[in-house]
Amino acid sequence: MNFERFEHYWQRLTPRLRVFGSLFLKRCREDNITVSSGHLAYVTLLSLVPFIMVTFTIMSAFPAFSSVRGKLENFIFSNFVPTAGDVVREHMVSFVGNASEMGAIGILSLLLVALMLISNVDKTLNRIWRTESDRPLIYTLAIYWMVITLGPLLIGSSVVISSYLTGLATFAQEYTPGLGTFILKLIPSFAALLAFIILYMVVPNRQVKARHAIGGGLLATVAFEATKAGFALYVTNFPSYQVIYGALAVVPILFLWVYLSWVVVLLGAEFTCSLGEALDHERTEDQPRKVPEE
Repeated sequence: MNFERFEHYWQRLTPRLRVFGSLFLKRCREDNITVSSGHLAYVTLLSLVPFIMVTFTIMSAFPAFSSVRGKLENFIFSNFVPTAGDVVREHMVSFVGNASEMGAIGILSLLLVALMLISNVDKTLNRIWRTESDRPLIYTLAIYWMVITLGPLLIGSSVVISSYLTGLATFAQEYTPGLGTFILKLIPSFAALLAFIILYMVVPNRQVKARHAIGGGLLATVAFEATKAGFALYVTNFPSYQVIYGALAVVPILFLWVYLSWVVVLLGAEFTCSLGEALDHERTEDQPRKVPEE
């Protein structure tokens, strides 16, 4: 009886999966996510130093986050930058230190570059959702500035919470061996999942249902962890970049990693959008058709 019920559900689910899969692949081809990822990767590398500088500057203005900078650096470079994390961190800290010594005009130009990254992410995701970023200019600038100012505070809060969870995991490790290590491994994945869900729900200039964003966030998180493991394995076992570029190998490695990360982000966005369209299409077909009156 259970097998017959499973077979019945599978027969109903198969055509839905086929429709969703074709829609998802069609959208990925039409939106050229590989090209968009390359553009975002280029803009990200230009905006990385300004964004980090703004983040640390805002954090330093709040005494509660005075000790967060080191924890934030350790958390990001040890969990989200596979291999060469120490080298990238050393260069980034040096670049941020040099940028902080610039004058007011130089710092303002760096802020404009950081805003350019947010603008490009906004336009790319709205293009995926087939919506226009037709917000008034003042409203758009207010949103971008809110991201610049409130983003570091949210990041600092998340790092503080992560440190608290790390303490709990260490405490649990003493009484339940293995549990603390398992929790520590889940913290970066949970942080990435939460970031993906917020991105897919807040950025598009239309309403995105939470369950669709969760689906896209789960796909992006799994793809991100798999990509991170595969990228680390490739760079470790096939050190072609170090042989060709030598000391400058960190530059193409970082660019390639940022590019792959944006591919994952856009894949999750396409999945979220395709999920909503597929369900809307299914509801439309399930509605009874009206018979015209004679």
